[in-house]
Amino acid sequence: MHGNLLKNPNGYEDLEHWELTENGGDQWRTEDMLGDCGHTFNDESFTKYFCTSFEPCIKRQVIDLLAEGYDPENLDIAQPAVNVEDWFCSRTDCGCIYKLTVSLFDENLEVIEEFKPDEVTLDPDCDDCSWKQVSHTFTDYGPGLRFISFEHGGQDTKYWQGWFGVRVTGSSVTIDL
Repeated sequence: MHGNLLKNPNGYEDLEHWELTENGGDQWRTEDMLGDCGHTFNDESFTKYFCTSFEPCIKRQVIDLLAEGYDPENLDIAQPAVNVEDWFCSRTDCGCIYKLTVSLFDENLEVIEEFKPDEVTLDPDCDDCSWKQVSHTFTDYGPGLRFISFEHGGQDTKYWQGWFGVRVTGSSVTIDL
């Protein structure tokens, strides 16, 4: 019941467990680290990443907390911290756009709280396009938490055929309970 609630967060099982809500261009795929025109990652245990294409590619997992063994009464009373992490980068030869939305839902899939940072555009001509971490902790969100939706992705900025868009790996959703 503890640890990362996302299944296949690094692409070791290709796209298994992910709902592809947008799969444009040449679609999602997984690649081995370092990849063409890639950057080293700070943790050698990460050997794969997901890669997007020239049109929007967005993927999502919805975590059912009761199915994962969490007690609804404990969730309502304790309102444990929900920790979210994700890593993204661009290639060294093409810019990209990165998007992330994490939503806490009640039993009716109504939004309780949402984390949706501004989309990030990376340009290798003027930005550090190496791996970057985004993280957020939900606290004091009130009773009723039953589901967590984690959705991320993006695309490249030059509309090149292939997989020149944002790369993502190391996605994580954990609960402090």
